[in-house]
Amino acid sequence: MTRIRQLGGRGNDLRPSPSPHPSPLGRGRRLPAPDEITIGAGTSALAGHRGGLFAFLLPQGEGQDEGEQGEISPRDSLTTKAKPSDFAFKIFSAFLLALLLLPATAKCDPDPIVKSEFIFTNAPFPSCHASTLAETKSGLVAAWFGGTAERNPDVCIYVSRQAAGVWTAPVAVADGVGFATNRLPTWNPVLFQPANGPLLLFYKVGPKPAAWWGMLLTSADDGKTWSHPARLPDGILGPIKNKPVQLPNGGILCGSSTEDGGWKVHFERTPDFGKTWTATPPVNDGKTIGAIQPSLLFLKDGALAAIGRTRNDKLFQITSPDGGLTWGAMTLLDLPNPDSGTDAVTLRDGRQLLVYNHNVRGGSSNKGRSPLNVAVSAGGTNWSAVAVLENDPKAPNGFAYPAVIQTSDGLVHITYTWERKRIKHVVLDPARMESRPIVNGQWPE
Repeated sequence: MTRIRQLGGRGNDLRPSPSPHPSPLGRGRRLPAPDEITIGAGTSALAGHRGGLFAFLLPQGEGQDEGEQGEISPRDSLTTKAKPSDFAFKIFSAFLLALLLLPATAKCDPDPIVKSEFIFTNAPFPSCHASTLAETKSGLVAAWFGGTAERNPDVCIYVSRQAAGVWTAPVAVADGVGFATNRLPTWNPVLFQPANGPLLLFYKVGPKPAAWWGMLLTSADDGKTWSHPARLPDGILGPIKNKPVQLPNGGILCGSSTEDGGWKVHFERTPDFGKTWTATPPVNDGKTIGAIQPSLLFLKDGALAAIGRTRNDKLFQITSPDGGLTWGAMTLLDLPNPDSGTDAVTLRDGRQLLVYNHNVRGGSSNKGRSPLNVAVSAGGTNWSAVAVLENDPKAPNGFAYPAVIQTSDGLVHITYTWERKRIKHVVLDPARMESRPIVNGQWPE
C-alpha cells in the first residue's frame, strides 16, 4: 500500500519530506542512488571494483596479488594475519555495508502513482471546485467551476483539454447570464463521453443547490467547441456530480439527488443523449440517511451499485438488480465520510475503485477534507486501502470532490480540488496497486 506519494516530473527518486504542505511538484527530496554512496576516498560501497563487494574490508595491501589491485587471492585470504585493529575495522565496515545495502535490497510496495500535476497554475479566477474528467478520441478533457467564490454570480464552467500531453489554458464555456436576476452562479459540471455520441457536459444553474436546475452542452469535436446551452426538462437535473454510465442497451444512467426537503438520491436515464428523460422516485427518505451525489458501479453478478456522500459520517451504498429501474434499501458502509463528495469507477478487471476523504467532519480544521484516499474492493462492500493522495490536516480548504475514470490504456485518472485554488490530476497504474484491508473503518498504518 502506498501511503503518501506525489510526483511532479522528477522521476521515481522522491521520498516524503518533513514539510506538511503539498507542493505543485510534489513533496520530497532526492536521495542519492545506491551506486552514488561511497565509503572512504574513492571506495564504492557497492563495489564497482573487480574484487567484489567485500574487497574493501581488507587492509590496504593485504591479501592482494601484485597487479590485481582489489582482487582477493584465495591463498592470501586464508594465510594473512590481521591485526586486532584491522579486525575491528572489518567488523565495523561489514556492519556499515549492511546498513547501506538494506534500502536497496529490502522489499518495498510498488507505487501505483505514475503522474501528478496541476491542470493549471495561472487562471482568471481565484477559486475553483468540483472537477470532472472524460476521455475522448483526441485525449482527456477536464472541467470545473471557477470564480471569486462558490455561489457568487460570476462563477462559470471552465474547460481544459490535454493536447500532446499538455493541458490547454482554461476556457469559460458556460455561465449563468440571462436568467431571472440576469446572472446566477453555475455549479458541478459533469463530463461524459458515450461510446457512440457527442461529448456531453452537464452542469447546474441556480442561486443554491436546493433551487438549481440542469443544463446541457454538447461537443462534436472533443471539447474544442460547444453547442448552445439547453435547459433540461423540469424535474430533471442530470448527473448531479459524478459521471453517468452507459448501459448495454446504449441508454445513459445518471446518479442524481436533491437537497430540498432532505438529502435524497434518485436516478435519471436518457436513451438519446439528453433529448428525452425518465426518472425514478427518491430511493431514500432523506431522514434516516441523508444522501446525495451517487457514483454508479457495475457488479460482477450483473447488478448495479451506487455509493456516495451522506450527512451520517459514513458513505452510503444501494444496489439495483435490474439496470437501475428499481433499487433496494440504502445502507451505510463501514467507511467514514465528512459530508464531502466522492467518486468511484468499475475497473476493467472487475474491481471497484473509490476516491474519498477517509475522515469525519467533526474536530477538523478543513471540514475533514484531508486526507484524500484511494481504496479498492472486489464486490463494493469490503474495501482495502491503496494510496493516500494528499494528507495535510492544516490545509484550510483541504483536498476534495474527486472525479475518476479509467482510460483506454488501462490507467486510472483522478482529478480533484486542491485547496480550492487549483485542480490536480493524478494518474495511477492498477497493475501496481497493492492493498491492505480496512478493518472497522480504520485506515491501516
